[in-house]
Amino acid sequence: MEKRYGYIRVSSRDQNPDRQYLALENAEVNRKNIFIDKISGHDFSRPSYRKMIRKLKKGDVLVVKSIDRLGRNYGEILEQWRYLTKEIGVDIEVLDMPLLNTDLHRENLIGVFISDLVLQILAYVAETERDFIRQRQAEGIAIAKANGIRFGRRKNELPEEFNLYFEMWKKGEISIRKAAKILEISPATFYRRCKELDDCLLYTSPSPRD
Repeated sequence: MEKRYGYIRVSSRDQNPDRQYLALENAEVNRKNIFIDKISGHDFSRPSYRKMIRKLKKGDVLVVKSIDRLGRNYGEILEQWRYLTKEIGVDIEVLDMPLLNTDLHRENLIGVFISDLVLQILAYVAETERDFIRQRQAEGIAIAKANGIRFGRRKNELPEEFNLYFEMWKKGEISIRKAAKILEISPATFYRRCKELDDCLLYTSPSPRD
């Protein structure tokens, strides 16, 4: 008999998961079958997610409130989606975007095709946005250098994904401390580099969050 499981991800201890719990329970997911991670969506190395994966069986249903609750790396989401639906044989329901629902257990091939297509489109949009962020930041650095601003050893010090976490911090989606931990740099370094880019790109810098 199929079981319905739910997955919740919140980006920090300060984010309230109650709305996601309520949405999953309204979708007939028993709370004891809901798994939650309070961690960044950087990758899928999350303890509760891995524990849930070990429980899933063919014909089960995985319910999430929205696709970004699975993660923010759409390349990895595509790989996980393939693993869940093709290898394990799990159905996936995305409450905020029913077009993504697979309905594999009802052999709805059109539904599977549409969900895979929509997911591919989302992945393309996400990758395009990341490319735009990198381009805009490179232009900001070039302008800063032309104006005589020196960045010291920054190119050697900053991890490749710094751009992405800078944008997440700007949107209030991650704290300085959390971003710095993921990037393996000090919070002071992360904030200082963000502030430099903020000034270069003519942004209004928010107050640092611990």
